[in-house]
Amino acid sequence: MAQIRIEHLRKDFGSFTAVKSSSFTIEDGEFFMLLGPSGCGKTTTLRMMAGLELPTSGHIFIDDEEVSQKPASQRDIAFVFQMFALYPHMNVRKNISYPLYNQGMPRAQIKEKIAEVAKILRIEDILDRPVGGLSGGDRQRVALGRAIVRDPKAFFMDEPLGALDAEFREHMAEELRALHDRMEATTVYVTHDQLEAMQMGDKIVVMNHGVVEQFGVPQDIYDWPATKFVADFIGSPPMNFLDFEGTVANGATSVQLSGVDFQIPEMLTGLQGDLSLGVRPEHVKLTDTSAYRGEVLAAEYLGTTQIVTLRTDHGIIKARLSSSTNVREGETVGVDLDARKLTVFDAQTGHALMSSANKEVLTHG
Repeated sequence: MAQIRIEHLRKDFGSFTAVKSSSFTIEDGEFFMLLGPSGCGKTTTLRMMAGLELPTSGHIFIDDEEVSQKPASQRDIAFVFQMFALYPHMNVRKNISYPLYNQGMPRAQIKEKIAEVAKILRIEDILDRPVGGLSGGDRQRVALGRAIVRDPKAFFMDEPLGALDAEFREHMAEELRALHDRMEATTVYVTHDQLEAMQMGDKIVVMNHGVVEQFGVPQDIYDWPATKFVADFIGSPPMNFLDFEGTVANGATSVQLSGVDFQIPEMLTGLQGDLSLGVRPEHVKLTDTSAYRGEVLAAEYLGTTQIVTLRTDHGIIKARLSSSTNVREGETVGVDLDARKLTVFDAQTGHALMSSANKEVLTHG
């Protein structure tokens, strides 16, 4: 397999810049997610890595070999698309074996490879069936088999589960991750689904408007978002923002809202002006002892938990609470925030004012 290194990658389409100076490294054997909304540049980045688009500038290295200007055929990678792109006139066996026949591999060796891949994907029973009558999940397995059979340096997948229904997509996501772990393959996977990225990825790059907003492991990105965009895009419900105007000094360990001090991680940099205090719904608590108050607007029952919507002096926030917590619409309650999990953002730039303990986590392109 392979390490893939991206350095200052840029792609222009006329006057439109799709990707702006992206840099990150995918380690050998990682399941790496390119995450972001439609039009953020993630698929363009993947296509440049695969050799389907040539970059305007920047460098792509696969195992320390510069491949930026090489075509896809010279990069030893396999691509799996959202639409399965199978040959309808061939059965499953012939679809999977097609790349090997093109390479001139001996028939006996091809037979062994097909048997090996079919066992990995659990499709031994459909090898001689036409692809036209297969379910979406089986067709996706066949598309994966055609990629796996070549033993490429890396697998590139562009929303491969996007055409499946929600329940089966979750099942296939688990299977894809298990397949990756068995093969120890370097896999780069594009998705707009943040739950899919958090579930499957070893590392995540979050992109927006062609820019890498943050790069890191899923837990760090969730706990310590580098920008308001990341905080809002990752999480369901997303991070709450309490907007206020004030001064936060360099090294500060608290902020004040409506005369109430809230402890925060140590600030790396100070700021005066428009600020946002970010907190995840699960880190909002209701307590009679807090002087900071909020009005209950609604409660959404979710089984073991409920999402309670509150109006505060600094905006609407949501709290994820136990279903056993009794709240009534219209009542005023005390609101407390977990000091260990708060992030302060510059409301103008959207950048987190990083704590020194998390300087390495909160990095953005």
